[in-house]
Amino acid sequence: MKHLILSAALVSAMGMSSATYAQSQNAEIGYERGSLGFEALMANDNHRALNQILTDKSTAPNDPARLINLGRAHARLGDKEKARQAFLAAANCKEEFDLVLSNGQIMNSRKVAALALKSLGQ
Repeated sequence: MKHLILSAALVSAMGMSSATYAQSQNAEIGYERGSLGFEALMANDNHRALNQILTDKSTAPNDPARLINLGRAHARLGDKEKARQAFLAAANCKEEFDLVLSNGQIMNSRKVAALALKSLGQ
């Protein structure tokens, strides 16, 4: 099964502070740097993160990690409906895989998406 380190989307979706993860590796393992907006999300530069995610051509539009970070960027920018759509798409995505969180915890991408939806009150 595919394992990836996912970004700040998980941090927020799980209710943890970005400061807790600020010391972790800034990595998008298995992806081109910037394609998931990881560093921008960690820096709370949500407009840059959204732009990176939307303009990236190296990641499939239906990639669960991409969709989760897309949703997080939308949520942080106040667009809860677009965030909900992205999280639902990740939760219902045909492809699923385990994500290695920056703290080493492993979680299925569908569970991460469900937690992200819950963070929106869905």
